[in-house]
Amino acid sequence: MGLTHISTGELVREEVARNTPLGEWVRGYLERGELVPDEIVNRMVRERIKEAGFILDGYPRTLSQAQALTQMLEALGLHLQAAILLEVDEETVVARLSSRWVCSRCEAVYNLISPPQREGLCDRCGGTLYQRDDDRPDLVRKRLGEYRAEMAPVIDYYRKRGLLRPVDGEGSEEEVYRRIWEVLS
Repeated sequence: MGLTHISTGELVREEVARNTPLGEWVRGYLERGELVPDEIVNRMVRERIKEAGFILDGYPRTLSQAQALTQMLEALGLHLQAAILLEVDEETVVARLSSRWVCSRCEAVYNLISPPQREGLCDRCGGTLYQRDDDRPDLVRKRLGEYRAEMAPVIDYYRKRGLLRPVDGEGSEEEVYRRIWEVLS
């Protein structure tokens, strides 16, 4: 779509991989399958949204983050076009995430639906594939419980502002992408 992709999960994992003081601090949250505190996530996002034309992935996850995002955008003279809510059955989410493998070099994602051509190796760069610790089924279910509790006020926040766009997240990657594109067009 020609937009910058900003994934808060990737931002956090980059800090951990670089062994920064911030990365060391948030490592414990990731290992326990807990959300990183809002003030840390907000700070990382603020550094990345300096210009228009981006998609935020995994942010905001709390009402406090949604309100902080509104303030950040207003300070930059920007506004949110839409808040996409991917609607997916819980068991589908558990199955998708617990079968996810990620390239250690380029972060390409594979799973049983779209496996790599060579087992254990990335098709794009040849890097080794690994499974994230927080993609274990028990931690995925725990994260989903936290997600539902934290997201209810966020969903309401964007619904009241006329920005919420529910999208059916079931089906192939191409089908879901087409649905999102239709909503944003």
